[in-house]
Amino acid sequence: MSLKLMWEIRAFCTVVEKRSFVHAARMLGRSPSAVTRAIQFLEEAIGAELILRTQKQFTLTTAGETYYASAKHLLETQAEAEDQLAQLSNSPQGWVRISAPEILSLGFLPRVVAQFSRDYPKVSVDIHFSDKSIDPIQEKLDFAIRGAFPQSSELIGYPLWNYRRYMYASPDYIARMGAPDEPEELAGHDVIIHSAPRILRDWHFVSATRNVRYQAEPRFRFTSGIATFQAALEGAGIVRLASWLAEPAVATGALQRVCPAYRLTSSKEQDPSMHAVYGTSRMAKGARLFLEYVRNKGLEIPDEREPAI
Repeated sequence: MSLKLMWEIRAFCTVVEKRSFVHAARMLGRSPSAVTRAIQFLEEAIGAELILRTQKQFTLTTAGETYYASAKHLLETQAEAEDQLAQLSNSPQGWVRISAPEILSLGFLPRVVAQFSRDYPKVSVDIHFSDKSIDPIQEKLDFAIRGAFPQSSELIGYPLWNYRRYMYASPDYIARMGAPDEPEELAGHDVIIHSAPRILRDWHFVSATRNVRYQAEPRFRFTSGIATFQAALEGAGIVRLASWLAEPAVATGALQRVCPAYRLTSSKEQDPSMHAVYGTSRMAKGARLFLEYVRNKGLEIPDEREPAI
């Protein structure tokens, strides 16, 4: 079977699964017109119309439904064969390209890269650190690491580790300004907000007895997670931080929890997580190994679950 025909079959299956020529094209890294031509060539090759197209939607023909089942099986068989060959090949090599929030450059990812490089010496790693939400398809990345809450999209999600958020301040700030116990008391304090990728003023505080929706009025806003963390360490104010980041500073006495009975959640009382997103399940071996390595190292981070009262 020619590579051209395999591309046309893959384009057809992706269109069916995404229910959209545009989304399929984005997933495949091609233009919508290229995907449309691939479907047309495939229909000509097999002599049957597979998709009935209208301006806003499409439906599969009877032939399309039958052909999709066989085409999907063919792609799965090819993927299995490629995986088996990969197991027989030499150790993984080449570049792994990802994006990650800035805060992961403080120790965690550099440490993971150093350990990974010793296990896989032929793999090179390129990390774009940014607190903006990077599109791995558009930027041609193997995957993107994100924090907080997964957003609905056509990207494939992969959980890394769970965590909780609490409010923190330095001992110096607390000595000068006092430590609030209740969310409403934050109104008299200097609040620091991480404003990338977007500003969320509504915070949801949850304790064993209360659920408080609080609109934060910041004195400081930073687009950098590192700057936000550092400003809290320097005593600039009170900040919302991930437990996996802040609790080591609590252990050394550099930070303390405030509003200690409360954790901060989504409006549905969900706790955040670190997760990865990517455009295709056919990830290169080196990238897949690095993703699993990041997850395994992340799961070693203590998952703070009990509020300090």
